[in-house]
Amino acid sequence: MNIKPVREGEELNQINLKKFLLENNLIDDAESQLQVEQFANGFSNLTYLLNIEDKEYVLRRPPFAAPKRGHDMSREYKVISNLNSVFDKTPKAYTYTENTDIIGAPFYIMSKVEGIILTAKEAHKRQIPENDFKTISNTWLDTFVAFHAIDYKAAGLENLGRPDGYVERQVTNWSKQYLAAATDDVPTAEKVMKWMAENQPKSYDHTLIHNDFKYDNVVFKDNSWKEIIAILDWEMCTLGDPLMDLGTSLGYWTTAADPDFMKKGLQSPTVMKGNPLRSEIVQQYATKSGRNIDNLVFYYAYGLFKIAVIAQQIYYRYKHGHTSDPKFAQLNKAAELCCKTAWEAIQKKQIDNLF
Repeated sequence: MNIKPVREGEELNQINLKKFLLENNLIDDAESQLQVEQFANGFSNLTYLLNIEDKEYVLRRPPFAAPKRGHDMSREYKVISNLNSVFDKTPKAYTYTENTDIIGAPFYIMSKVEGIILTAKEAHKRQIPENDFKTISNTWLDTFVAFHAIDYKAAGLENLGRPDGYVERQVTNWSKQYLAAATDDVPTAEKVMKWMAENQPKSYDHTLIHNDFKYDNVVFKDNSWKEIIAILDWEMCTLGDPLMDLGTSLGYWTTAADPDFMKKGLQSPTVMKGNPLRSEIVQQYATKSGRNIDNLVFYYAYGLFKIAVIAQQIYYRYKHGHTSDPKFAQLNKAAELCCKTAWEAIQKKQIDNLF
């Protein structure tokens, strides 16, 4: 796990935080020494590691100067705490508060999960053999299918979203969000938005969807790669079309066969040999889930466009001085790349061999 000192300007008020931990029976003494570090992975909500009284907790809060939409801590906490009783691959949720006087924003506390998070850097450092990725991708996909099979009503999450009309709303809302955050003229973005509006599916299943399910958002138990013990980053979880979820994952799934500019623009361990092609992931998902996947290009193009919007929104905050993290400096180029790739998929009616 990529844990670093807290970035300047993103510190937590330790005195207030220790009082909060004591009030919620997570520590025994508010005078105990607290060590706070920050997880460097991820581009959205801020995640901190709290080490106190030989215990480790994880704190999640929204980014500074971020809109509440997409950064609703109460929603994320509700998902995790409700799933704790029906799905064993969620971190334990301890407590949540709306009180912004403590650290300046709503936040929640959950357990730290020990295991392997397979970022691109971690995968290369481990020099993972080609054959291992067959196991890794299979375990990842089995977990994805199991997640989509959760009875969300039994988990008390039937009001988490509105699955009817989900696809249409997503196409409309992500398009609006892109236009609101635009900083460059990207003609392919306009083309993709128009095409999605005209080619969206009208009927689909209703399930829980994670909306960011990829290798670096799951925790593998060990390097046998046969078990995932936790899924992370629940901020965009809702109810909707599971194939929209799959499409987002495919958007991140760059492969060894893709051109270098795709692999550099969307860095992922999936580029290493042994990982299946995007079309193979789709075939395996269809077999494991029993779902027919029509309109495949729509789902892939949607996934890429959504990633483009997220990258563009973060770049917009960076450009306007709301965050100083240097890894955000080129996200406008990543957003443009996603739109370009989506348009190639649309034109060629396929999701592999695009350039």
